[in-house]
Amino acid sequence: MRLQTLAGLVLVVQHASAQIPGATVRGVVRDSINRVPLAGAVVQLAAADGPSRFGRSSITDSLGQYTLGDIPDGRYTIGFFHPVQDSLGIEPMLQEVNVTRQQAVFADLAIPSAARLRTAVCGSQPGAAVVGMVLDARTHEPVADVSVTAQWLELSFGPQSIGHRTPSRMATTRDNGWFSMCNVPSPGTMVLVASRGADSTDRIEMDVPADGFLRREIYLGAATTTVVNDTARLRRVHTGDGRLSGTVMATSSGAPLSGAQISLVEGPQTRTNERGEWTMVDAPAGTRMIEVRAIGYYPERRRVDVIPDAKPIHISLSTLKAVLDTMKVSALRPGWAGFLERRRSGVGHYFTAADVTRRQPLMTSDLFRSIAGVRTTVTHGMDKRFVMRGTFTHSCSPVIYINDRPMHGLTADELDTWIRPSEIAGIEIYNGPGLPVQYQYSPASFGGNSVCGAIVIWMK
Repeated sequence: MRLQTLAGLVLVVQHASAQIPGATVRGVVRDSINRVPLAGAVVQLAAADGPSRFGRSSITDSLGQYTLGDIPDGRYTIGFFHPVQDSLGIEPMLQEVNVTRQQAVFADLAIPSAARLRTAVCGSQPGAAVVGMVLDARTHEPVADVSVTAQWLELSFGPQSIGHRTPSRMATTRDNGWFSMCNVPSPGTMVLVASRGADSTDRIEMDVPADGFLRREIYLGAATTTVVNDTARLRRVHTGDGRLSGTVMATSSGAPLSGAQISLVEGPQTRTNERGEWTMVDAPAGTRMIEVRAIGYYPERRRVDVIPDAKPIHISLSTLKAVLDTMKVSALRPGWAGFLERRRSGVGHYFTAADVTRRQPLMTSDLFRSIAGVRTTVTHGMDKRFVMRGTFTHSCSPVIYINDRPMHGLTADELDTWIRPSEIAGIEIYNGPGLPVQYQYSPASFGGNSVCGAIVIWMK
């Protein structure tokens, strides 16, 4: 955070006034956007008729509280500074404080609400506002002239069909690294990418909140790109000299998970030790997406900042069975009618519960051996994954859905572990042409390529 003072003047505290006993000014500084106290804010109080005549400063604690002591009677201006204000692109908001008869004064301060900030940034434009700062991953200094692009999915429902498109917004950072976008739909999920020259972030997945205002700091860094041959296909791998570390635990028991796989999207990979600890080297600098997977657990995907002072990343994984049990209750019936309707269309391959029983498979993945163009293959030396023949390629990874919900990087082994053939109500398989519109789009986080195809499994 850059050093700042109220009204741009240096506060000079006179020794004489410091000896004068006076009142106490205290309060709490809050972040109205995230609805939490704002720790580490620098609160400054200065005489209204001249900041150089008298001043006090304090830093808020973990609860956002501050205290300023020995304040003589008089009229003052108070405000605070915090890095959040820089990323919001706003100047400190000042308010007046009057001290009389040495009585204590309570003055709470706050980052403006999401509604006020949205109006300040976008005026009367509809939709949400997305603002933030792009910082250098090594120096943490603002970076100017960075292109920031946002993209999201929109579906349109017509009398005979469902259409989709992927609108986008683009902004360029100012000299202070700040950017803003307006007319972004909320609530919803979008993908954000920042780039300048050869430097670029990953495709960062973000949820735009219902209050219509999203703030995000993004770190931009360099990466070295190489092409490797992985299971008879070429893929890009981004590397660098960054370092990440953390732990992986089981949500239900709190026990460490040994052998969990941690990987950056299109980047290096590592595994946890017997204590659930992991360290990743050769990570590309900047804001990235990390995936954490363990056999029998629902994969976790989150945004991380690969910077020199990155804090350890602690992740808890829920069992895949717990997730599927919830989905079984909440998602099966609404989507089942769609399964029956699509089955009547004749496009794609379908299994009903009767078909599954007739084939008598030992494992769920055995069902796909009879489908032309669909097979399983081993990747990274351990994971058995589904691949199929796509429209534009001979080998690609389909997106896998369970009860209409896309599953992040679900492997064939995980499918066999948590879904028994007897629990299956139906399966839909699409490769290339004929893919229903609701399965035509998915971010790379779902572990597959929607251009390739989709496997949709429905549970009883």
